[in-house]
Amino acid sequence: MEFANKLIAWYQANARELPWRMTKDPYKIWVSEIILQQTRVVQGMDYYLRFIERFPDVVALADASEDEVLKLWQGLGYYSRARNMREAAKRVAEKFGGVFPTEYSDVRALKGVGDYTAAAICSFAYDLPYPAVDGNAYRVLSRVFCVDELIDSPQGKRAFTELSQEVMDRKRPALYNQAMMDLGATICLPTAPNCEACPLREMCALSGSAEAVEYPKKGKKLVSRDRYFVYLAVEDGEYTYLRRREGKDIWKGLYEYPMVELPRPLTEMGDEDWLAPLAADFTDLRLIGQPVMKKHILTHQNIHAAFFRAEGHFLHRGGSDFIELKRSQLGEFAVSRLMEKYLSE
Repeated sequence: MEFANKLIAWYQANARELPWRMTKDPYKIWVSEIILQQTRVVQGMDYYLRFIERFPDVVALADASEDEVLKLWQGLGYYSRARNMREAAKRVAEKFGGVFPTEYSDVRALKGVGDYTAAAICSFAYDLPYPAVDGNAYRVLSRVFCVDELIDSPQGKRAFTELSQEVMDRKRPALYNQAMMDLGATICLPTAPNCEACPLREMCALSGSAEAVEYPKKGKKLVSRDRYFVYLAVEDGEYTYLRRREGKDIWKGLYEYPMVELPRPLTEMGDEDWLAPLAADFTDLRLIGQPVMKKHILTHQNIHAAFFRAEGHFLHRGGSDFIELKRSQLGEFAVSRLMEKYLSE
């Protein structure tokens, strides 16, 4: 209990004031946890406030269209989080009558909710004794107890889950989990841990050690791949054209200009290699000026994009999946951060 007591005492004196900590509403806690996956608090705060204002309860989210949810999510990335939230909200509305479930197993079964998120919701909303083991918890526990198990291995995940259950305060699970998150987010940092300010320094095996930054241990390293996109921003008077991305690729459900993916950089391709498939839906197509080049970094992909402006007339052929809209309406559609950056310029 010494570990948990010191951790909680530090948290009670240093806790960050965050809006989702001022409520026991499981819906609002769930929204905050999903937003904060892969997102820093400072970036996620405004999204959380806007999301709760627009969708104040799970039924409001269940009733929303996917386009509306994705538009509100625009810029946060990892859009499957938003799609999964909407699907989970529909499940809550249908199976639980719009009342967020109270059992861990029911929460865990919701789409997009993993072990960590279910534990966070159930501990924060219902004070159930489930340790929320996220990146912060991995970092703190691995350094304090010098755990060499790989966090991306089944054995490592089991080891950290068992350790978390052993050291957590089961009578104060919400305080314990919040304290672990804050310590990892503000003191036990990935590359520059502030060991002098850490309440666990006297019991930490790696306190003040240069070796601390090597913990937690990971086995797999993500290998990024390069992808090459060419977009055609076609202007037909006051109109332009978008297409909704489908399939199992990045940015599913978002809108974009007509696009073709190239096997190699644009500089290594001839015009006929990329322009022909894009031009097939237009007549009198004429490129305007030089392309705007953009690079967009994702977790495991480097997107090299070229945006060409063009003038032309849409053929309106049957079966086309293009949407015709006025250029002034572009801001109404959910687009990727890459498209958003281009449009803002």
